[in-house]
Amino acid sequence: MFLSTERLVVRRFRVGDAEAFSGYRSVPEVAQWQSWEAPYSMEEAVKAVEAFAAGDPLVPGWFQYAVDRDGVLIGDIGVNLHENLMQAEIGYTFAPEYQGQGYATEAVRGLLGLLFVERKLHRVSAECDARNVSSARLLERLGFRLEGLRLSNTWFKGEWTDDQLFGLLASDWPT
Repeated sequence: MFLSTERLVVRRFRVGDAEAFSGYRSVPEVAQWQSWEAPYSMEEAVKAVEAFAAGDPLVPGWFQYAVDRDGVLIGDIGVNLHENLMQAEIGYTFAPEYQGQGYATEAVRGLLGLLFVERKLHRVSAECDARNVSSARLLERLGFRLEGLRLSNTWFKGEWTDDQLFGLLASDWPT
């Protein structure tokens, strides 16, 4: 376990998470904003979960954290640690039945505390499709600033999309 919040545990992935992982990543409304296509097969899920379980959150690159509520995988948070070990980019995905209940806010807030307070990161950034209003609102709730809008920047799933860029500095994180 990396951290716990009032209702959640943020932990390393386990092989037993593959079914739930495949389940929520197979929902078209979830996959719409992400790099994968729905459905997300069990074979893909098993491979991904095994790779996530073997990862090291302290080395540069992406590390995927499992978000657990009462022993059930409800989502995941990815952290892309920069080579300088002082900044990172985050992304998150939650099962639809757990959206809109504050779980993503709670889990990401807890992880930001870990990154800023324990790991002493200077900056955390995120970006999202400008049409993904829920994701942008989550980032703003957590204190991220909208730092930019790149118009028609990314060729994504057959169309050009606008990217919103967000950032949060350690100096702006409540201690």
